[in-house]
Amino acid sequence: MPSKSSRDRLAFEPNQKKKKTPKQPPIQPQKESGKTKNVARKKATERSIPESVSKRMIRRMAFFSGIPTGLAMSSFFVFYWIVSHEWLEIPASAVGAVTLGLFGLGVLGLSYGILSSSWDEDRDGGWIGAQEFKTNFGRMTAAWREAKEAEKQAKN
Repeated sequence: MPSKSSRDRLAFEPNQKKKKTPKQPPIQPQKESGKTKNVARKKATERSIPESVSKRMIRRMAFFSGIPTGLAMSSFFVFYWIVSHEWLEIPASAVGAVTLGLFGLGVLGLSYGILSSSWDEDRDGGWIGAQEFKTNFGRMTAAWREAKEAEKQAKN
């Protein structure tokens, strides 16, 4: 796994790690000048997810989550149709298990939709997104490890 310094930074990835500061009482909001507002807005947009990446994530989440969720909702009607026409006798536990499984796939589809999207603004990535998933999952786990190490160092 390449280190953070050896790979290209993402557009929405912060340049430096922020040190945790002790909690302070809330500061009363003051009237900001136009220049201060522009600087704050610029910093926020530098750290935000680019619109093209955000739309790509939403499309993938809708696809990978929408299909199983739609199937889960329609399965109730399909099972009702089968049972009402007395074609099969289906136990309620089987209906619940199938529906719960499909809803579970829908929830997993949300996560997969985000992680399988290319986080690079200029690259769409593959249709299924397996390579992007590996890359993004690796980035995510590396960030978790770094956060855990930083937490350990802060305690010492």
